[in-house]
Amino acid sequence: MGPLEGVRVVELQGIGPGPFCGMMLADMGAEIIRIDRSSAAGQEANKTDFLARGRKSIAVDLKNPEGVETVLRLIESADVLIEGFRPGVTERLGLGPDVCLQRNPGLIYGRMTGWGQTGSMASAAGHDINYISLSGALHAIGEKDRNPTPPLNLVGDFGGGGMLLAFGITTALFEKQKSGQGQVIDAAMTDGSALLMNAVFGIMNTGRWSPERGTNLLDGGAHFYGSYRTKDDKHISIGSIEPQFYQLLLEKTGLANDADLPKQMSRDSWPILREKLEEIFVQKTRDEWDGIMLGTDICYAPILTLEEAANHPHNKERQTFSESDGLIQASPAPRFSRTSPELPAVATAAGADTNQILEGIGVSQEEIEGLRASGAIA
Repeated sequence: MGPLEGVRVVELQGIGPGPFCGMMLADMGAEIIRIDRSSAAGQEANKTDFLARGRKSIAVDLKNPEGVETVLRLIESADVLIEGFRPGVTERLGLGPDVCLQRNPGLIYGRMTGWGQTGSMASAAGHDINYISLSGALHAIGEKDRNPTPPLNLVGDFGGGGMLLAFGITTALFEKQKSGQGQVIDAAMTDGSALLMNAVFGIMNTGRWSPERGTNLLDGGAHFYGSYRTKDDKHISIGSIEPQFYQLLLEKTGLANDADLPKQMSRDSWPILREKLEEIFVQKTRDEWDGIMLGTDICYAPILTLEEAANHPHNKERQTFSESDGLIQASPAPRFSRTSPELPAVATAAGADTNQILEGIGVSQEEIEGLRASGAIA
């Protein structure tokens, strides 16, 4: 069931990067117990919430002292806790790191925020677009002479946030094997999105990265690294950076016959060369260019819609996407040679597993009924 089988994670229900981290751990076989709000009990499960796949759910009133105590009892048997509130919220609830680590000294306490637990902006509200603005990532993304283009919420929420926390948790679990001790992980999307930009910072330090968007090697400025429209109003991508790949691009587009063609790395000529390629690519459909370039060393791929991506032969051969109950979603990744993870179950309804979870940590049926009667659980 995956390399993290046997790891128990308590997840305080949140949105975005926290659930994405939980999904990654669930995909790898961890047991995820999500603490849902008691007010959500009775609602139908959202089977299209793929970030919530692979969970068990217990619905708890965290404003009720007995509800908080119930969560602490769960934490005593857990390896990891995930929370994604603003700094100080779990402390006010009575579920802060000091309390939880006192109950379970081996606990890995994972905290997911935008700005971090410290710093002058730590308590401010924000979203992905704001966090990647502060780290410098958003400024570098977009077309020349246009506003920066938000790259969905991939860079802050998921790559620089949830994935960073999942990495932190797995490395902390590894360290715990040596020390036997838990610790607190402060994962911030500003930090994570800055880390994702380190290759660009490296180029910047050499003086070869311009602050002007759309003029650099990897931001669409280079004619040989970008996207182009085709005759049928679809799009293709090329990434012919290396000289031998670029030469092949010239041959397949017919530009190799142009004796006056500027050199590949002549930056002043990039706009002219892009115009030449635009005129060429628009003469054929995307499928026609697939027939000419796909599978070659040009570094080429058609730009597919989400639906097209799920049905592309290569993705089907690798089972990159999975279908369950007629719903298409990305499969667990990466691949393992022995401990191969399976597609976790769809999202469950809030509180659907309350009895099973509590019975699993030794809570009697009488105690469960008492907690339910007091409103601590729903």
